[in-house]
Amino acid sequence: MLKRRQIERMIAQIELQFPLDDNVKKAFLSVDREVFVPQVFKHLAYQLDALPLSDNQWISSPVTVAKMSQHLEMKGVDSVLEIGCGSGYQAAILSKMCRRVFTIERIGELLKDAKKRFSELEIYNIFTRFEDGQLGWKDYAPYDRILFSATASKIPDIIFDQLAEGGILVAPVQEGALQILTRYYKRNGKISSEVIEPCLFVPVLDGRQK
Repeated sequence: MLKRRQIERMIAQIELQFPLDDNVKKAFLSVDREVFVPQVFKHLAYQLDALPLSDNQWISSPVTVAKMSQHLEMKGVDSVLEIGCGSGYQAAILSKMCRRVFTIERIGELLKDAKKRFSELEIYNIFTRFEDGQLGWKDYAPYDRILFSATASKIPDIIFDQLAEGGILVAPVQEGALQILTRYYKRNGKISSEVIEPCLFVPVLDGRQK
């Protein structure tokens, strides 16, 4: 009960900045952020801070995770591809809002830890891959939604090819000195986009790191 109250307080703090849809709130209540936070930062798990992981990576602020989840417009979605699994927290939230989540991570140790957390929480609808996320995951395409959890200078065409007709892709994109959270739509085979807001993420990197 204590953890639930802490999560409820965290959600209330998020909503002071960004009102949440009911399905996003329900997902947040279903996932304990503390599980995804490094041991040394457990006391900060329910605050609205981004927190460092290994290999110069971060677990995003709960506000950021909430925004990304809501901007994906997840109602009625079957499958999501996430590029940049990190701690696994974003994938876990999305797993409560759709049938299947496919998440890719290029850093082997991060992915190993994330998979362990999914197992501990008995989340069985997340499928993981150790790979350069910029290649996507063709085997299970097309995806209703695609999420970049790292900043790209450009969204590769191979990723747009894996987005279903009528699908949405949300990504932080480098525009000069700024990172801009951008939402893309695929309609009649064509891609359109809209700017959401400035943001701050780690950059997408090439290749895999064991």
